[in-house]
Amino acid sequence: MGGVVVDTANSGVKAPDGGWGWSILFGCFVITGFSYAFPKAVSVFFKELIREFGVGYSDTAWISSILLAMLYGTGPLCSILVNRFGCRPVMMVGGLFASLGMIMASFATNIIHIYLSTGVITGLGLALNFQPSLIMLNRYFSEKRPLANGLAAAGSPVALCCLSPLGQVLQYKYGWRGGFLILGGLLLNCCACGALMRPLMAPKKKNEVEGKEKEAKPQAKPKLLDFTVFRDRGFVIYTVAAAIMVLGLFVPPVFVVSYAKELGNEDTMSSLLLTILGFIDIFARPTCGIIAGLKWVRPRSVYLFSFAMIFNGTTDIVGSLAKDYSSLVVFCIFFGISYGMVGALQFEVLMTIVGTEKFSSAIGLVLLVEAIAVLVGPPGAGRLLDATKNYMYVFLLAGCEVVLSALVLAICNLLFIKKKPQEPDPPAKMEMAITEAEMEELNKKQHEEQDSGGGTGETTKEQVEQSIKETTTKSEDKEPESIGVDSIELETIPKKVTAANGVVVEPESSL
Repeated sequence: MGGVVVDTANSGVKAPDGGWGWSILFGCFVITGFSYAFPKAVSVFFKELIREFGVGYSDTAWISSILLAMLYGTGPLCSILVNRFGCRPVMMVGGLFASLGMIMASFATNIIHIYLSTGVITGLGLALNFQPSLIMLNRYFSEKRPLANGLAAAGSPVALCCLSPLGQVLQYKYGWRGGFLILGGLLLNCCACGALMRPLMAPKKKNEVEGKEKEAKPQAKPKLLDFTVFRDRGFVIYTVAAAIMVLGLFVPPVFVVSYAKELGNEDTMSSLLLTILGFIDIFARPTCGIIAGLKWVRPRSVYLFSFAMIFNGTTDIVGSLAKDYSSLVVFCIFFGISYGMVGALQFEVLMTIVGTEKFSSAIGLVLLVEAIAVLVGPPGAGRLLDATKNYMYVFLLAGCEVVLSALVLAICNLLFIKKKPQEPDPPAKMEMAITEAEMEELNKKQHEEQDSGGGTGETTKEQVEQSIKETTTKSEDKEPESIGVDSIELETIPKKVTAANGVVVEPESSL
């Protein structure tokens, strides 16, 4: 049996920016939707679980919390598995885990069983799909990567708008056990998405040529988890800013419905706010991806990300002053725009900072740090609400945390990140290579003419001098070493000249 094809990042294959990459994008769209929307969609069954097992709402809320903790906290484990086995096998096994967890939960006899099955097993399965899908998206897209990230991130609001109504229908017709069983079957689509993640392979001709070299020089084994990313100042700054951001980013969507009910609105009207937020989010993410892909904007994507966070935090601060339903609708519209911008840019900026080779390790470490903030943020906001009995302070705290993260990211990048010197453009390098090849070909012809006795030394000398002039005019900034090489070639011009009588003699004898 053959070995597993490990899709290493340093394969040297250029990202196709299309082709099969669109299938990768579709798979990432579906996986992102399941990963982010499923913890919220499961909350539809909480009332039935409370009646079935005689527990409180806080006990059932742990199901979503454990799901999110597994999604974020298992980041390093996912990085190790991807670096060892590749993205496709990890995702297919993850799809089986995600489905198995929900199927096992449908036979649960107490809430602890659901914690272990839905929370731990399904959460681990979704984590094993989410992170590898982003890694593959990064490998298949380079020039169009901002747009690809925006489209993939749009899977979250689309899935949320679909899974929540679907969960309500399943609960009404089949109960929570039947609903869990059907959702478990639905999660098997993660295996199909994993099968789409075809590794990037070098062309066959290139493999045949380099086969002997690879056998002669054994390649070093890739690191299972590369901690050298912490040497990168940009990565450290991003990680700190992301941890602060996550403390407040997810708070408003959790509390906005309760806030609307507190103002005296009906349950259906209050739930409609999340639908409005999700609908705006669907269009905000691809649009932001298009903007981030512009030539002038892309090198400054870190600052665009900072602006998105400031926009989001300011929206929270202003939304804390809402006193009626119409003001909450306006808040959800602007929050959906800013939330979509953040969602479309967060992984794009990380890819830009660490590059393709180290992204698999970097995203795992970032998600681990964010897992701690995810577990602290919403519960901390809930304690503040219990203490103050006022939603205004909850939204103010969330807004201040997000704005602080934006300031940390922008100011630290401005002060501590130095611009790297620009390398010569590939076209310039190619032009130099062609010129050197032409010179070699010219020298070969020259030696052939010497051996055959045909041609004159004067014409050959003129050709060499002319080629040298063309080389110096095309690359004026060429290094001094190249000029020295050309002068040596001038000295190696054939030392045979033709005398007036047609006899070929040495220049020394003619003198």
